[in-house]
Amino acid sequence: MTTPLQKPVFASLRTTFLRGIGVLIPLGLTYWFFQSLLNAIDGILSPQFERWLGHRVPGLGFLAMLIIIFLVGLLTRNLFGRLVLAWFENLVRSIPIVRSVYSAIKELVNAFGVEGKGKTFREVVMTEYPRKGLYSIGFVTNEMPYAQAGGITKQFLNVYIPNPPNPTSGFLVLIPRDEAVHLDLTIEEGLKLVLSGGIVIPELLTGRMMATSERTHP
Repeated sequence: MTTPLQKPVFASLRTTFLRGIGVLIPLGLTYWFFQSLLNAIDGILSPQFERWLGHRVPGLGFLAMLIIIFLVGLLTRNLFGRLVLAWFENLVRSIPIVRSVYSAIKELVNAFGVEGKGKTFREVVMTEYPRKGLYSIGFVTNEMPYAQAGGITKQFLNVYIPNPPNPTSGFLVLIPRDEAVHLDLTIEEGLKLVLSGGIVIPELLTGRMMATSERTHP
């Protein structure tokens, strides 16, 4: 049986222990993620080097992969290299099943802008989903016009709503431009809000004033 004097001590120990968990778990998971990633990349070429050298050199496969990536990048900087890569890409696209997988992955990579030119998440919005009165946080990925019967055109926002904690399992909704609530949040703040399940929140959720060019977009 604990005494009244022991309760504050146990409460302090419990708080300290939980704070330690809060520090170590993110660090441990981050270390595990990058260790797994590096091991996976290193394991692609390491067996080949091990056969050649007769023993394993940790990290050699990863280094070789970085060199290959850099050399392929150099090929894209000249006409001959681009022609070779274009020929190889056309060859891959000529294989029926491989073509579908390759095209989907390439479009996804291009969407996230590996060269800094991609159109990824543009802004954070809020919309009434899955029903009126309930709101979901989403990210605008693009926008497109919809031509209705009679020649009437309506502008829609393509909004991606991720499912925490795995953002790749989200879904796409099309929202009329004038029905989206534009939030004054950065993409990073919006991701933290969604992927933490609402635990990491801004001090105040506010709307963003739209520019004139945005309001009058055709």
